[in-house]
Amino acid sequence: MMNNILLVARREFKQILAMKSFWLTLLILPVALALGPILGETLEDDEATRVAVIDRSGGSAAAALEARFAFEDDRETLRSLSRYVQRYDLEAADPQAPWAQHDRWYTPADVVGFRQAGGVDGALEKIDSVKPEGVPEFEADPPTYAFVDEPAQLDGLGGEAFADAAQGLFDSDSDDAPEIVVLVGANYPADPRIGLYSANQPRASFVTTMQEVLTGDLRTRLLAERGISGAEAAAIQTAAPAISVTTPPPGGGAREALLVRSIVPLALAYILMMSLMLSGSWMLQGSVEERSNKLLESLLACITPEELMYGKLLGALTVGLLMIAVWAGCAAGAAYATQGVISDMIRPALEPVSSPGIIFAILYFFIAGYVLISALFVAIGAMVDSMSEAQGYMMPVLLAILLPITFLLQAVIAGREELIVQVLTWVPLWTPFAVLARLGMGIETWVLFGTGALLAVTIALEMVFIGRLFRASLLATGQKPTLKRMLERFRTAS
Repeated sequence: MMNNILLVARREFKQILAMKSFWLTLLILPVALALGPILGETLEDDEATRVAVIDRSGGSAAAALEARFAFEDDRETLRSLSRYVQRYDLEAADPQAPWAQHDRWYTPADVVGFRQAGGVDGALEKIDSVKPEGVPEFEADPPTYAFVDEPAQLDGLGGEAFADAAQGLFDSDSDDAPEIVVLVGANYPADPRIGLYSANQPRASFVTTMQEVLTGDLRTRLLAERGISGAEAAAIQTAAPAISVTTPPPGGGAREALLVRSIVPLALAYILMMSLMLSGSWMLQGSVEERSNKLLESLLACITPEELMYGKLLGALTVGLLMIAVWAGCAAGAAYATQGVISDMIRPALEPVSSPGIIFAILYFFIAGYVLISALFVAIGAMVDSMSEAQGYMMPVLLAILLPITFLLQAVIAGREELIVQVLTWVPLWTPFAVLARLGMGIETWVLFGTGALLAVTIALEMVFIGRLFRASLLATGQKPTLKRMLERFRTAS
């Protein structure tokens, strides 16, 4: 009997491997992993937005705006460098440096000290002296905005003429033309209106920062008009408290840690779902071809219906495991070849699936889920005569499986063990997906054993009933599988 089952499984395996759709599907993930970084670098817009500030009042608004955005860029670089140092424990390079002090909000004095010490280049020179081998290089983000001189086309213009000329610059697509123009009028601050012209919708952060800087400049001028010196007014405007910010280390936040720990379990549930859909479609296609080519009569002359069914299930399981092994190998290779944040996520992501007990649970629920769902596809393939009929019966089954899983995965990602999660864990049709997805959140041992036992009993009963339906439906060609006819086949086969 086992030899016949293995023979059928081998034939099923080779039949699916001969399909072009199998190889196209198998190569989708490796190609996506290979092209992802390339497309990401190609599509990433790292060019600074060009800004022209025209101050016709003779003040320092343009210089203040440029200095403020340069400060914001340097503070963001300092913050990113601090997180990099914290992630790789590199504080020994210079414990007194601002980038080695993490729980704080960096002040202008910190940024000035950072600049005086050589900025990023000076910090990396010290970090390189203590950085262990294998730690990726720090890459600072490019500046967000680049300030350019006033275009000659705008010289001396005002009102509608200025707006039209600015729009002409935006439409020119010149590499030197500004994308944002800020106009401070000649009567400023008596007339405090500021003109903002943009080729696209400006970022809210740009408008907010610009308003904050110009508000401070306006108040400084008004204070100076009332007898307070410019230096005193500027000091009053720039006074700010030093805020200490306490945050967990990179990857250490509760929400972030939960998401990282759930990466592998959620991926397993998703891969199980995808591989079942694909292998189920291929299995149905093979079954329909066998019926249409009159091969079933020849097969049943040599083996029993049960051997044929078990062989098909084993062949489908082998195909699914092959797909998963290839995808997992490609993903592991991509993760190994990738440095930085992705590689740092690997260790905590593997923590919930590293113990022998959890590994056994993963294998058990994955294989059990595959057998449970594949048996339904085998039964559908035995009842239909064409792919159109197969698709008609397959779609309701897939929808019944996929819709609850969608809500399940959303609840797990949100970190909530809602009632739907508890219910789906104990319904055998969705048990494999629910258990796999919950491994990252943590699942009780008694739940694993209880759902595992219930799943085993369900599969045993399914094999009995699906076997009867399979045996009675194999040679019943030309008969539409209505509910009444299916019940009659159950009674006849029993």
